[in-house]
This record gives sequence, C-alpha cells and structure tokens, in this order.
Amino acid sequence: MRQIFVLKGLRWVLALVSMALTGFALAQGSTSQPITLIIPYPPGGSADMLARPMLPDLQKKLGQTIVLDYKGGAGGTIATSALARAKPDGQTILMVLTAHAINDALYPKLPYDTRKDFAPVSLVATLPLLVAAPLSSPFNTIPELIAYAKANPDKLSYASAGNGNTSHLSVELFKTQTDTKMIHIPYKGSGPAVIAMLGNEVSLMFDSISTSFQQVKTGKLKAIAVSSLQRTAILPDTPTIAETLPGFEVTVWYGILAPAGTPEAAINRLSKAFAEVGAEPKVRAQLAESGYSTIGSTPAAFGTLIEAELVKWNKAVKDSGATIQ
Repeated sequence: MRQIFVLKGLRWVLALVSMALTGFALAQGSTSQPITLIIPYPPGGSADMLARPMLPDLQKKLGQTIVLDYKGGAGGTIATSALARAKPDGQTILMVLTAHAINDALYPKLPYDTRKDFAPVSLVATLPLLVAAPLSSPFNTIPELIAYAKANPDKLSYASAGNGNTSHLSVELFKTQTDTKMIHIPYKGSGPAVIAMLGNEVSLMFDSISTSFQQVKTGKLKAIAVSSLQRTAILPDTPTIAETLPGFEVTVWYGILAPAGTPEAAINRLSKAFAEVGAEPKVRAQLAESGYSTIGSTPAAFGTLIEAELVKWNKAVKDSGATIQ
C-alpha cells in the first residue's frame, strides 16, 4: 500500500514539473515547434529578400525552425489580420513594413486595431525606394519625368506593390508636390510589379531598391532616382529626388510584430535574436549589397517608432488626398 502511495506521489510531482516546464517554455519560446514568420507580400518582394538571408542564423540563435508564410494582398492587411488572430505564444510573428502605419490612415475600416492588437518586437532594417522605369520610358531624370507628366496628364502609369504600400503613397506625395497626374496600377507585391515594368505594362515605379536593383544592374530597367536624402552606396551615380525636390524623403522600415499578449520573455528573446543576427558582419554585408541597412532595437524603441509613423502617415495621407482604389 505504501508503494502505491509513493508511486502516486511521484506521478503528481512529475505532472507538476511537466506543467512548470511547459509554462517556462511558452514564456521563453518553445523549441519543440517551428516559428511561423508571416510575410505580407508574395515571394520575391523586399520583405522576403530581407528575411531569407537572416533565416539560417536566426534558426541557430533560437534553436528553432522558422517557416515563412506568405500572405499577400490588400496592402499587407491580410497578413496583419492573420497575426491579430494568432495565438500569443511567441510562435507566430509578422514582418511589417512602413505600410503598416500607412494602412491605419488609408483604409476606412481595418479588421484589427493597429495600436492595441500587436506587440512590437524589433526594428530590423531600413531601405530607400528606387524610382525605376522601363528602358522605353520617355524620361531619364526627375526633371524630365515631371515635365513629361505635366505635359501629358494621366498618360503615365505607375506600379505599386499594393494599395496602401509605400510604393503607392510615395508617388501620391510626389504627385502632390509636383502637381502632376499619373494612373496608379496596384499589384500583389513588388515581384509582380517589377515583372510588369519589364513587360512595359507600366511607365515607372517607386520600388524598394532591393527588388529593382538587379534589374537595373543588368540593364533591364533604368534608375531615375532614389528616395533617400543621401545617395545610396550601391547606386552612387543615381541622384536623389531631393536634389530636384528639396526635402523629399521616403525610407521604408521593416520590423517584427507579435500578437498582443505574447509573454514578455518570448518578446525579448525574439528581439535579441533579430538584433544580434542583424549585427553579424556577414549578414550586414549581404543585405547591404541589396541596399538594406540593418538596425536592431528594443521592443519599446520599435513601439515608439511605430507611434511616430502612425502620426506622420496619417497627416501625409490626408494632405495628399490618397485613397484606396
């Protein structure tokens, strides 16, 4: 009888230990399950090109497999909605772009609360936009683009990676500042939009430099300008838009979000991993070849950036009169 009580007691102890370990694993980020990293655009876009080079080192750092889950469409809001519904256990995260802040002002009604439904993890990188065009486009500089657009209202068409994307709103800002008219043609990601440029289906695009650079480098597209205030090292002879329009600047940022309610320990573990991998020389060098500047941050710092961007783009959307088509 005594042995039976001892065995039962041992079972209770083992059960309690198992429950404690399970709770600890959830807080730290379970290593028995893969992490799902949602990408809000199709493969081949700038978010995909940023995530892939980081993946091997992130998996080693975290001791977990990371699965990329592409959920393109609606300017990134489909992917963001999926994150809002995900279990807050540190196993599902999302790479967001500047469009995350733009969408809050651009879409009349979102299926999530931009401020309340997510937990900031880390800023990851920044990237300038490249004004690229087919070789047949009738302009080679920003002044020529402006002059042609003024003389031919709505004759030029511009591609974007989707409604609400930075590649959409940046042109709306450009149109406002230059008093020009161009037709917007949205695509489901930068990849399809670049293909459209290569096929002469559109006149130009304000694209993430990472997705158009190789096409420019191989002579298949032409570079008109970059959207950063300073020229970029990978295209040093390409002028900035600001050299024609003083102060014009649009820089895309990329960061990681988790669902609201994700344990702080899991958030900090992920944040530390992204920051450390982004700081590794080989990763930085590889991403720099595509124009990215890797920048890690604390969750709090990324949250502050998002709030500032929400205010900035809310005003920009109103001032430009941009709308969803």
